[in-house]
Amino acid sequence: MAITNGYVTLAEFQNYTGMSTLTAAETSSIEAAIEAASRSIDRIANRRFYADAAASNRLYRPVDYYRLIVDDISSETDIAVNLDATGNGSYTDTLTLNTDYILDPVNSLAKGRPYTMVTLVGSSGTASWPFPTSFRPAVQVTARWGWPSVPDDIVEACLILSADYMKRASSVGGVVGLSELGAIRMSPLGRDIAAIVRAYRREVVA
Repeated sequence: MAITNGYVTLAEFQNYTGMSTLTAAETSSIEAAIEAASRSIDRIANRRFYADAAASNRLYRPVDYYRLIVDDISSETDIAVNLDATGNGSYTDTLTLNTDYILDPVNSLAKGRPYTMVTLVGSSGTASWPFPTSFRPAVQVTARWGWPSVPDDIVEACLILSADYMKRASSVGGVVGLSELGAIRMSPLGRDIAAIVRAYRREVVA
């Protein structure tokens, strides 16, 4: 299988494990392990670290008059914010970046991190988000979702976990060998990964 939005490549896995040559079956198994490890990291972090190639829209409810918590935005490219001012599900009022609103935290991309908030800065009609007239989400945001680049420690976590998955396939019950003291078992799966990824965990997703 091909790797889709994996946090490491097949070549990086080979370099990490020292596997210089692979059979077709081994290649397929490793690619599956990388894919599974990447998605496991996403679930632990409650976010994903790959960036969309194209923009798509999502709907949100503001948290106050000026701020809108959004999913991770990887770039200002193709960004658009539209309002449903009447509560009828039509997002016809378009706002302008850096005139009506800014993306926060303002220095995120310089630090290799995503934008996570839209903040109104306009005067006149866009001084605040629409007052809710129904339970419909009032704001539509179009963006390239995800992170601008995959953090180095997330790459490392993916290498560790995908290699661990491969070892498990040949270690029945987690036993990797025997000694005079009995079976030698692998460490609990995912313990190191959870420690690495915990710093990135997102507790609030609008």
